[in-house]
Amino acid sequence: MSAADQEVTMAGPARKMPIKRLPMLPAERALKVIAGRWKAVILYHLFDGPRRLSALKAMMPDITQKVLIQQLREMEEHGLVSREIFAEVPARVEYSATSLGLSLEPILLALCQWGQHHADELNEKHRLADCIIRPRRAQHAHTA
Repeated sequence: MSAADQEVTMAGPARKMPIKRLPMLPAERALKVIAGRWKAVILYHLFDGPRRLSALKAMMPDITQKVLIQQLREMEEHGLVSREIFAEVPARVEYSATSLGLSLEPILLALCQWGQHHADELNEKHRLADCIIRPRRAQHAHTA
């Protein structure tokens, strides 16, 4: 294991969180943090508010529970998602996008739009699902 892969401790306001050393180039760092087939989809579902694991799983039937938990842990480690455990019987756990995670919303929208443009350029738009990420401000402006 290289020094770059060794865990370091990042001190937070109220806790210490171990994270793997991330790349020094900011663009590479950003891509590393959001890399993974499901992270953008999970974040999309958390943009609207807290969700339980079972609700997230129901929204993404093609993801295994093991992968969902792994992706949530990685996003929690990188400060994109927070996990709240409620003292109930049985225990209830909810996942939420942090302010750092919510700051990815316009970036994910831009990636979605670029993906549509890419498909258009390669005459593959018929293979795409609808782009469902919409800017938060636009959603609230229509409902207000």
